[in-house]
Amino acid sequence: MGSINKILVPVDGSVNGCKAVDQAIAFAEKCNASLDFVYVASNINKDIPSHLVFDRIWEKIPENMCATRHVETGNVPKAILKIADSEKSDMIIMGSRGLGLFKGALIGSVSQKVVEESKVPVMVVK
Repeated sequence: MGSINKILVPVDGSVNGCKAVDQAIAFAEKCNASLDFVYVASNINKDIPSHLVFDRIWEKIPENMCATRHVETGNVPKAILKIADSEKSDMIIMGSRGLGLFKGALIGSVSQKVVEESKVPVMVVK
């Protein structure tokens, strides 16, 4: 694996999503990487506006760290993978379970799908 310059962090306002944000910020500081945060609007999180999620995240980001916001709609895993590809992410850091109604056997269905189909390494945070 080469150097990590760009990390994608899918966010949804869930507890595990917030843990992933903290891990991503710490990892980015060590690698001197930039962060891309993506919020995918879906039926599950329709009552949580993206700006509320991003506002909480931006409070945590060090001033010298480069971070960008992305908002997508549609199929959550596909949108995450699309942004990872278009932004040329070197890594994805995401929560193991989001706001979904059903729990997967080991990890959430979104994170499981991203792990299975990603072209770059994925860190799943519990």
